[in-house]
Amino acid sequence: MMDLATLEQEMTAWRHDLHAHPEFGFEETRTAAFVAAKLREFGLDVAEGIGGTGVVGTLTRGSGNRSIALRADMDALRIAEQGHRDYISQTPGTMHACGHDGHVAMLLGAARMLAEEGGFDGTVRFLFQPAEEWGKGALAMLDDGLMQRFPFDEIYGLHNMPGLAIGRFETRAGPVMSAEDNFEIVLKGLGGHAARPQAGNEVLVAACALVTNLQTIVSRRLSPADIAVVSVTELITDGTRNALPGLARVLGDARSFRPEVSADIERQMRTITQGTALAYNLTAEVNYTREFVPLNNDAALVEEAFAAARTVFGDDSVRIAPEPMTASEDFARFLEHVPGCFVFIGNGEGSAPLHNPNFDFNDAGLLPGARYHAAIVRRRLPVA
Repeated sequence: MMDLATLEQEMTAWRHDLHAHPEFGFEETRTAAFVAAKLREFGLDVAEGIGGTGVVGTLTRGSGNRSIALRADMDALRIAEQGHRDYISQTPGTMHACGHDGHVAMLLGAARMLAEEGGFDGTVRFLFQPAEEWGKGALAMLDDGLMQRFPFDEIYGLHNMPGLAIGRFETRAGPVMSAEDNFEIVLKGLGGHAARPQAGNEVLVAACALVTNLQTIVSRRLSPADIAVVSVTELITDGTRNALPGLARVLGDARSFRPEVSADIERQMRTITQGTALAYNLTAEVNYTREFVPLNNDAALVEEAFAAARTVFGDDSVRIAPEPMTASEDFARFLEHVPGCFVFIGNGEGSAPLHNPNFDFNDAGLLPGARYHAAIVRRRLPVA
């Protein structure tokens, strides 16, 4: 058996190096090179440039014909890091504010553990994915022939969770994370002097009314049994201090767990927008796109994940997640092709929130995460 204390130290050093050199989606060239070099050092077969900057490592033991995949995301966010840690981001305006540096380090640790110790019969694909944050990386790898070039029967992933204690593990069957739709509504009228609103058809009052009206989609137009969120996040006009705007853009996103609800949100949004524009004598255009699909865990594989997690975290630290999350995750794209399970491990009750400039992955979660990855491999690819 390998020395786990030494492995933990190595994973911590890897994580700090990755944290200090964050890269945005599809720009993860240094990160991908780091990952590929480590996987080759461990003795894996490595393919680079999958879906742009993605990396796939393959490890086979025994003669089993089954294959499973483990996935980690590599990209960082356009956020300026705050804090005084020794390994603070050296890339201005970019940081690992979601813990993907920790996810990469955990999966590298699992690769080393499984390469040195074995204990499974079959093939493991280690997927290091780009561009998770904007929902394009999984699709890019799939479009690049991932399933044909590196086939696997099922897939597993994890994410750190601020507010959940270190050493805690949770997931649930069925809906886990929501779809994310993006929208941009453009209102067009006739701007003019702020002293003479009657001389044109300004758009700001209409845009403000529209923001309020859109809130009725969830509160009055969808079934209370369906979980959904509609959030306006930006209101942009071409006005200035003494000029009424003639154009306004209303942007935001919507979250839901069923395609039917997503379709209903779009339909209601278009109706409300056209009605509001008509009331204010404006024209309107709605651009509605679907960026993330809902993440649904396979019920049988959730039970397998729980069983593997209990060997690492202990019975008392493994629980069913109380409710689905309205955050989104493009791991869901893989689940459109094979069954799988996505889980959460604690990042500490005092952790800063995800996507916060003070966030930092908790290194105490590295070894448990790597051990969980190895445990699910050994459970799903048992040695006869």
